[in-house]
Amino acid sequence: MRLRRRTAATAAALAFASALACSAQAVEKPEELTVAKMPPWHPHEIFVVDISMPSMTDARVYVYDADANRLLGQIDAGFTPGFAISPDHKTSYVSTTYFSRGSRGKRTDVVEMTDNATLDHSDEIVIPPKRGQHVPSPYNTAFSADGTRLYVANITPAASLTVIDVKSKKVLSEIDMAACVLAYPSGNNRVTSMCESGKALTVTLDTAGKEVKRTMSDAFIDVDRDPAFVNASPWQGGYLFTTYHGRVHSADFRGDKPVFGQPWSLLSDAERAEGWRPGGLQQTAVQAKLGRFYVAMHKGVDGSHKDPATEIWVFDLNTKKRIARWDLAQQKIDPLISIQVSEDAQPLFYGITATSDLVAMDAKSGKLRHVEKQVGNTSSLLVNP
Repeated sequence: MRLRRRTAATAAALAFASALACSAQAVEKPEELTVAKMPPWHPHEIFVVDISMPSMTDARVYVYDADANRLLGQIDAGFTPGFAISPDHKTSYVSTTYFSRGSRGKRTDVVEMTDNATLDHSDEIVIPPKRGQHVPSPYNTAFSADGTRLYVANITPAASLTVIDVKSKKVLSEIDMAACVLAYPSGNNRVTSMCESGKALTVTLDTAGKEVKRTMSDAFIDVDRDPAFVNASPWQGGYLFTTYHGRVHSADFRGDKPVFGQPWSLLSDAERAEGWRPGGLQQTAVQAKLGRFYVAMHKGVDGSHKDPATEIWVFDLNTKKRIARWDLAQQKIDPLISIQVSEDAQPLFYGITATSDLVAMDAKSGKLRHVEKQVGNTSSLLVNP
């Protein structure tokens, strides 16, 4: 009798629990996962390349909307990536390396394409496993002016360039650059590399992407007394190379012979005596519409060229005179290691701090707009398409 009562009670409890479960299932709906669409492109989107120093095989590129002050998404980028955006803004290209066992094993180098409208991986091109693996630079992966060719800089330790046809997604050639490094495109069919002698090697390509001519320039950088940063800023079809001691050298490689402008100084004698000099990882930026040149400056000594900036100096490129001096500490902005500026009529100035905070400022006045805390772990390059 006792057994029957317990059995009946158990059956009643199970029936009640089953009824509750059925009731809950009738009310609750399964969660649906959706993928948000990217907003239409606008000139205040900024791409932050993060080499993820704690885990170097897992770099990222973060896409940030500086108008809405929010992170839009990320692009996976593998090991010490190169990064470039197509001239039409539609596609991001990451040159990177993967190993079959994470940090070891069989090596595969690829150029991966991401649709900027969705941040979906859209395609990839396998390239020779020679890609230079180093801190990201605008010139380890770079487009020709018309966007039809992509150049990837190689170091094995021999220096060369892989030439890729973007439309067919084919490797066209590998160009031996005679120990000169990185890729500074000029027009549609020329590309230049910088040499340790302070000279520049320019190679002209035919329609098939093969070399037809090469020209070695005279030395225009004194590499022993005043070496230049490799992250030059594009200006009027050429480049502005800034030296460790604050001199600016213009170089135009579009013609049959390179044209070098008269060097000019960012510093007065008094400022030079005080120890002011450029520094950081991405030290300069040009706003072409305004004709302004932004330089990350700090007080330092020989060997401090990687130190972050405590001030941003703004120059008029037509007069070569400084027109503004922004003391970052006055706005409670930490020193900046990389800088960039947008190219629209209401431009924003961007900076990355040593702790990977993303800073957005008005590019005309220098007034702080927003600080986004820790965009990545070791952010080192800012790209504004």
